[in-house]
Amino acid sequence: MPFPFDCISDFMFFETELGQSDVILIPGASHPQLMERAAMLFHQGIAPCILPSGGSTPHVEATEWEFLRNVGVSLGVPSEAILKEDKATNTFENARLSLEVLQQHGIHPRRVVLVCKNYHARRALLTYQFVFPNETVFYVSPVIDKTGTSKDNWYQDEEKIKYVMNELEKVGKYFRPAIYRLGSSQSGS
Repeated sequence: MPFPFDCISDFMFFETELGQSDVILIPGASHPQLMERAAMLFHQGIAPCILPSGGSTPHVEATEWEFLRNVGVSLGVPSEAILKEDKATNTFENARLSLEVLQQHGIHPRRVVLVCKNYHARRALLTYQFVFPNETVFYVSPVIDKTGTSKDNWYQDEEKIKYVMNELEKVGKYFRPAIYRLGSSQSGS
């Protein structure tokens, strides 16, 4: 018998197949598992560079970018293969500022891998799709972060429920105004 909240699990926790890409993107966070996955994909030849994004946060000493870069370098990713975006403070800024960094490097991404926390996958994908050009194809490679939250256990622990439900609420908060604007412009045409 299906669990009553399987629809939330299916919406929030998902991944796609991976393909050859122009860059591996990481929305900022203080979870080493993100760069561990990105480094593994880099070493497999999925993309020639990695772009972690993230500014100052109380969770790491410097910036999320520096934290993730240090993890990547320790895993054998050449520092010149790690692009820099160290100002973002939220997922929209991660996406917008990452796109600006790519454009400054002459990279016009047609295919990208998005490495993110598994319970952040839906909001991260929607945000990057909203900011990046329509023709950009996104592959999503989510990881279980240091909280241990997964599709199979998120509803069994109060703290994990909080992580997932906060993300679900943010999907509505992030995209309600955008949907309204797009819907209004469509009905006026």
